[in-house]
Amino acid sequence: FSGVLAEDVLLALLELQETLAATTAWAPGSGRNVSLQDVCYAPLNPSEPGVGDCAVSSVTQYFQNNRSHLALSAWQQDSKNPGTVDWHDHLIYCVNSPLSFKDITALELSCMARYGGP
Repeated sequence: FSGVLAEDVLLALLELQETLAATTAWAPGSGRNVSLQDVCYAPLNPSEPGVGDCAVSSVTQYFQNNRSHLALSAWQQDSKNPGTVDWHDHLIYCVNSPLSFKDITALELSCMARYGGP
């Protein structure tokens, strides 16, 4: 993988998303600071959304916006090609099966986004 799907780019994207999620702005009309959860679409928790409830479309959602998930690797033994699986394998699986709650690699990560949707 290279270009926008390189690991360093994905990590930089995660950092940018975290920065944006923590950003606040003064809203004179409401007389208070507002943040992402005040304005985001949160389909599974619309009444009291937290940042993790916001439906943010990003390739990093295949890893639930979690650096630890992106860094995981595991040994996978199968009859065809034994070897180490990592974020590359998880991403390929999720692109082909985005509604999966658990990939078929030894990582066993969900493809669902942090907010709970696909």
